[in-house]
Amino acid sequence: MRIHYLMHVPFEGLGSMEPWFVARGHSISRTRLFAGEALPDAGMVDWLVVMGGPMSVNDEAAHPWLVDEKRFIETCVRRGAPTLGICLGGQLIASVLGARVTRNREPEIGWFPVALTSQGAGLDLLRGWPGRFDAYHWHGETFDIPSGAAHAASSDACANQAFVYGDRVVGLQFHLETQPSGVADLCAHCADELVAAPHVQSAAEMLGRHEHFRTIRVLSDRLLERLEKLAGC
Repeated sequence: MRIHYLMHVPFEGLGSMEPWFVARGHSISRTRLFAGEALPDAGMVDWLVVMGGPMSVNDEAAHPWLVDEKRFIETCVRRGAPTLGICLGGQLIASVLGARVTRNREPEIGWFPVALTSQGAGLDLLRGWPGRFDAYHWHGETFDIPSGAAHAASSDACANQAFVYGDRVVGLQFHLETQPSGVADLCAHCADELVAAPHVQSAAEMLGRHEHFRTIRVLSDRLLERLEKLAGC
């Protein structure tokens, strides 16, 4: 399969997903939108992954490439390509599907529990996930659940943590792909966001949760396996 991913900043890449794709013989390409790279022909993309970033989906004036990116995502979704959005990526998919993206009531940065909703627990794409698990978060905004999508997960700080649209489009507010190096990069580049708040952890707290990195890697692998199978790949 031809995997294509969209990068919004140089320090948020595929993380643990990259070795998973490579091990299965999938080809990988990317568009570094922050560097002005052109988007490919959507017809050449079998599976789209949209990564995170510190900007808002509503920042089209500051980042004009968001306009073309949204059209590209919409085309991939309409073509039936498996599409996975993480954090900003999930917000972009939600926006493309007609949902609002707004400020969350508080920032959520660090390791915090996520719970599947009753809808989420019954979804084929999330088969094998526990009802409650610790995920990695770094966001100040949130998406509404798009019309026609299943509200799949929530947390104490953010009601809308995940949605599934159809059988192959997933928007996650949290991160499953993050590795320790990714946390270190986020802490270095976005240190100004580490303020005193109920759901904001320190860099030391985030990097010290070694067992959590193993947990989210397993959940990420399960989701990718389900997407691959349901897409008939």
